[in-house]
Amino acid sequence: MRTDVYALAFPLTSKNMILIGLGSNLEGPWGSPRDAVLRALRELDGNGTQLLAASRLLATSPYGKKNQPDYVNAVARVATHMPPEALMRRLHAIERQAGRRRGIRWGPRTLDLDLLDYHGRRLAKPGRLTLPHPGICERQFVLQPIAEIAPAWIHPVEHESARSLLRRLDSRGGGGEI
Repeated sequence: MRTDVYALAFPLTSKNMILIGLGSNLEGPWGSPRDAVLRALRELDGNGTQLLAASRLLATSPYGKKNQPDYVNAVARVATHMPPEALMRRLHAIERQAGRRRGIRWGPRTLDLDLLDYHGRRLAKPGRLTLPHPGICERQFVLQPIAEIAPAWIHPVEHESARSLLRRLDSRGGGGEI
C-alpha cells in the first residue's frame, strides 16, 4: 500500500476520495465473515484499484432485518482510474467470488461491498448507482470507520464531516456497534 506518493500528489479532501464499505455476516468460500472482509480488502489492492487505507474491523448488529447474525464491517479508501459504474462492476465481481447471492434486502450475506463516495460526486441512476450512498448518514458502522481513515471527508450532500454526522446520529440514539 503506497499511501505516501498518492497523498503527496492528491491532498486528502472529499474531492479526491473513493470510499468503499465492506460487510459480512455469513460463512462462505472465503471463510468466516472476518476472513471475507480481510480477503476483500486484499482484492481491492489490485486489478485496477489501489488500497490506500482500511479501517479497523467492527463487530456490529444487523441493520434492517434484525434476525440474523452480527456483521463484521469496515471502510476502505481506494484509488482507481475506473469510472464509478466500472468500479461498481468490479465490486460486484468481488462479491460473487466471495459467494454473494443477491436476495433479501438487508439480509445476511457472505460479502457486501458498497461504493459510499466517489470523489464527492453526486449521481442518481435508480436501480444501478446512487452517489453518495444514500445510507451513510444513518449508519454508525459506516461513519465511524470513515472518521477513522478519512477525517477530512465531507459528505457531498450534507456538507458535514463523518464526526459531525456521528454526533448527530448519537444524539438520536442511532447506531449499531456492539
